[in-house]
Amino acid sequence: MKIIAATSNQGKVREIKSIFSGEAFEILSMKEAGIERDIEENGTTFEENALIKARAIARLCDCAVLSDDSGLCVDALNGAPGIYSARYAGENATDQERVEKLLEELVNVKDRRAKFVGACALVYPDGKELVGIGEVYGTIGFEPKGENGFGYDPIFISDELKKTFSEATEEEKNSISHRKRALMDLYNKMRNEE
Repeated sequence: MKIIAATSNQGKVREIKSIFSGEAFEILSMKEAGIERDIEENGTTFEENALIKARAIARLCDCAVLSDDSGLCVDALNGAPGIYSARYAGENATDQERVEKLLEELVNVKDRRAKFVGACALVYPDGKELVGIGEVYGTIGFEPKGENGFGYDPIFISDELKKTFSEATEEEKNSISHRKRALMDLYNKMRNEE
């Protein structure tokens, strides 16, 4: 089955392709599919935003569309940055600027528990929709560590890996990430639909 990944984030596309490698799916980025579109994410949950993106791209093609919305939720910040993770330090902020803003918000904060939450939505050409959810727990470090990953990976210390996602190999991160768990939840729902 051909699936278009409705994101312009090449890091996400790489993760999706890696996680689904070995499956009978051909994953195409929007660029590979010849689609250029910015989609306003105005939902109030990760699930709503994932569906908004998938539906918008599905209207432009005749194959299944997979979209993900994910973010970092920090307990001490009442779940922020949450659905605003990508825009937390401003609309065109870099990953480094977002990380710096979050670390500034947590100066002198002892409770640094956090989780990454991911929602993956799949919209079929016939309009049928499925959503998978995944979470991974950890804490926010005091400074960036590691060279891999993207986004908040350098400061998110995974409870399971005992290191930041940026210190982990791609294989380690993908084995437990929120995106992997959301995709596997979605994949199980897809199999149950067959």
